[in-house]
Amino acid sequence: MTQAAATPATARDAILTVNNIEVIYNHVILVLKGVSLTVPQGGIVALLGANGAGKTTTLKAISNLIRAERGEVTKGSIEFSGERVDRLRPDDLVRRGCIQVMEGRHCFGHLTIEENLMTGAFTRRDGRKAVASDLEQVYAFFPRLKQRRASLAGYTSGGEQQMCAIGRAMMSRPRMILLDEPSMGLAPQVVEEIFEIVRNLNTTSNVSFLLAEQNTNIALRYAHYGYILESGRIVLDGEAAALRENQDVKEFYLGVSGAERKSFREVKHYKRRKRWLA
Repeated sequence: MTQAAATPATARDAILTVNNIEVIYNHVILVLKGVSLTVPQGGIVALLGANGAGKTTTLKAISNLIRAERGEVTKGSIEFSGERVDRLRPDDLVRRGCIQVMEGRHCFGHLTIEENLMTGAFTRRDGRKAVASDLEQVYAFFPRLKQRRASLAGYTSGGEQQMCAIGRAMMSRPRMILLDEPSMGLAPQVVEEIFEIVRNLNTTSNVSFLLAEQNTNIALRYAHYGYILESGRIVLDGEAAALRENQDVKEFYLGVSGAERKSFREVKHYKRRKRWLA
C-alpha cells in the first residue's frame, strides 16, 4: 500500500476532492450537510453507513447524475483531477475519466453481455481497434464474462451482472470508478470475488475507487481509507485498519461488542457514548 493510499489525500495528490458540499432535493429536502472527502490517485476509499445515510446521494452528486432526480449541489465544490466538475454534464465527466457504477447494476437485460460492455465505449473516439483491445482486456479481468459474452444479460446471475456493470465502466477507460453497493443481493462468495476484482483493477490498472457500501466488514478489508456517513454528515474517517479497530465502529457497524458489556443496561449506556450522536 502506498503512502498516498493510506492517508487522506492532499490537494496535490488527490484525484477527487469533495469540499463541504450540501445537497438539496426538490429545493426543500436537505440530504447532505457539509460532506468533505478526498480520494488519492490509485487509492480505494470506502464510504460507509446504514441505508439512507446519504452514500448514494454523495456518489450521484459527484457523477452529476443527481440532477436527473431533481437534486442539486447548493453549496461547496467537487474537483476531479484539480478541476471543478460539479457543473459538468455526466457524459463530460465520463470523458474526463470518472464514471459511476449504479446500485443494482442496471444492465440492459435485452442485450448480450458483450453488447452491454460495448455501450461503455459510447463516449470514446479513439477507433474500433482500441475499443476491441480494451474489450479483450475486460475479458482478461472477467473470464466468466467471456464465457457468457453471447448470453442475454437479463438471464445471467447477479454476480455476472455486477461484473458486467464494472466491465462496462472499464470500457470507458476510467481513471476513477464510483462503485455503489457492489455487494447488494450477492452471495458472500461472489461478494469476495467482486472485491478481489476491484483490488486487481486498482493494482494492475491504477484505477481509483470510491465505493459506497453497507457491508462495512468487507469494505474495510479491501479499502485503504474510509469515511462513515450518518444522516448526511461525515461522522468519522481514518485508515481502514484503524477503523476496523475503532470500538464505535465495531459496536455499531461490525456487530462486535466487548465481552464486558453483557447486560442490556450496559449496552444502552455504551450507545449513549457514541461520540457523533452528542
